[in-house]
Amino acid sequence: MQSEESKGNNTLGSNSSTASMASNSNPLTSHVLDTAVGLTNADGRVGNLISSEEFTPSRFKLTFDTLAYYESRGERTFYPYIDVVFEIERPEEHYHVPILLSAFGYSTYRGS
Repeated sequence: MQSEESKGNNTLGSNSSTASMASNSNPLTSHVLDTAVGLTNADGRVGNLISSEEFTPSRFKLTFDTLAYYESRGERTFYPYIDVVFEIERPEEHYHVPILLSAFGYSTYRGS
């Protein structure tokens, strides 16, 4: 994962209340759901992407290595990787950035 420092770049390799964020050590989470299969692993979720201390107002990029995933399944994909760039303005909130994935398409949104 990368953060784009102070509106610059950070690479990292959703709404919650401020109160819940204070007790949450994972300010940023993601999950990937292969829409053709229904899952990527036990629950598809990725936590511990960045510490609360490092999670500051900035621009971030999550990179998903879809080529390795599909190669491990003996399948082909049109997208060898997916970069999702987003901006954090209120780091006291929790942000969840999921990916819905198929071999020839994907979508993302700010989850909860």
